Amino acid sequence: MPVKPVRSMLWILSALLALLAIGCESAPPRDASALAFPAPQHWTSNGHFAEPATTGWLEAFNDGRLTALVKGGLTDNFDLKTAAARVDAAREQAVIAGAGRWPQLSFTPGYQRETSRSGGETSEYGAFTAMFNLSWELDVWGRIKAGQQAAETEAEAAGDDYRAARLSLAARIAQTYFEFSEAQLQADVAAQSVKDRGVIVDLVRGRFNKGLTRGLDLRLVLTDLANAEAQLAQARNEVQLIGRRLQALLGQYPDNQLAQSRSNEFDTALSLPQPPSTLAAGLPAELLERRPDVIAAFKRLQAADSRMESAEKALLPRVTLTGAGGSSSAALTEIIDPRAAAWNLAAGLAQPLFTGGRLQGEIRFNEAKVQEAFNQYQSVALNAFREVEQALAAEAWLRNQEQALREAVQQTEASRKLAVYSYRQGLIEILTLLDSYRSTLNAQSAHLAVQRQLLNNRINLYLALGGGV
Repeated sequence: MPVKPVRSMLWILSALLALLAIGCESAPPRDASALAFPAPQHWTSNGHFAEPATTGWLEAFNDGRLTALVKGGLTDNFDLKTAAARVDAAREQAVIAGAGRWPQLSFTPGYQRETSRSGGETSEYGAFTAMFNLSWELDVWGRIKAGQQAAETEAEAAGDDYRAARLSLAARIAQTYFEFSEAQLQADVAAQSVKDRGVIVDLVRGRFNKGLTRGLDLRLVLTDLANAEAQLAQARNEVQLIGRRLQALLGQYPDNQLAQSRSNEFDTALSLPQPPSTLAAGLPAELLERRPDVIAAFKRLQAADSRMESAEKALLPRVTLTGAGGSSSAALTEIIDPRAAAWNLAAGLAQPLFTGGRLQGEIRFNEAKVQEAFNQYQSVALNAFREVEQALAAEAWLRNQEQALREAVQQTEASRKLAVYSYRQGLIEILTLLDSYRSTLNAQSAHLAVQRQLLNNRINLYLALGGGV
């Protein structure tokens, strides 16, 4: 006769063990290299870039001022400090998410006073209480652990976001530094142009006073001088705008000190440096393990998987332990007497049966978030490959452009000198002379601009490769 109860208990135990096995299953691990698009084995841009990717790119420019500015900005920039605070918040959020795996114990002291009337008499009673409450959900299936794992992975992703922000800030400071240098050099070119135009004005005015040229020529050179002065004013305004922007990146008050003087320690050089000649981009597959933003996107995909796992395990029974106890006494000194204490402990099993579709909705919601995180990771990875390929391809074209403009500067300077001589001899008109000066100014300005673009592109390449500062 007692066989049936034993079989029933065995059946229940088997069912619980089966649920435990199912509940303890975790989502399969993700593979960062499992992309939805084919990634090449080597970069498709021309050149040999298979050597290990360059690290420590800041020192490669061999510019002490640049290094000092970047290091100062990485310490004082407020946006970077904000990103660091987000990392701290994410780490504490992970602690909060995992707190449910531990027993929750609270202590509630109090004092109760009662008044009662009976037969015209009033009696009062007061008692001190010291109550303890215990609650603990046994994370049998790992639901809470999965939620904690999601929060911890999110915190790791926030740390990668910080590394990406730090690298991006260093790149922005360096690019703004070179932009500031170019702006100062452009202002120097414009100032020299004004000086040269003044020489032409004196030349034409002298010839006009001697009756060797017309008044129209004098008007034309005076107009050209005014235009050159306007360009100089614009160039100097650009210097102060970029200088203030650089100061803001450094966490300094934008008082225009950078633009006002070239003698202080934060001054820019008088010429733009050449980009480092050596260039190594590594292999495309390495990019997935180097770029902080790509790593962060992949970790957010893993966090979404963990949240999905937690939502699915919410359908399983919850095992809880609850307890309460304490003591009550009219005398405060007797409240700690163990004989006055009373305790109770209970265990419970709660199986969700009907929640109005909430649990199923949470599962579908997290399924959608997993798909969102997956596609976001694919997009971030694809964009990372694009940025590297783009910067590698632009390197060669910008170098060709820089060489051509350097030759143009030399030719225009030679033609300008020849034009001045020819005008003195009366062989050319004033418009030809003015055109030679404009061509020289435009060629010098364009050459400076492409030099700075070449530097910016090199920094963009370092940034795209995810190298450290």
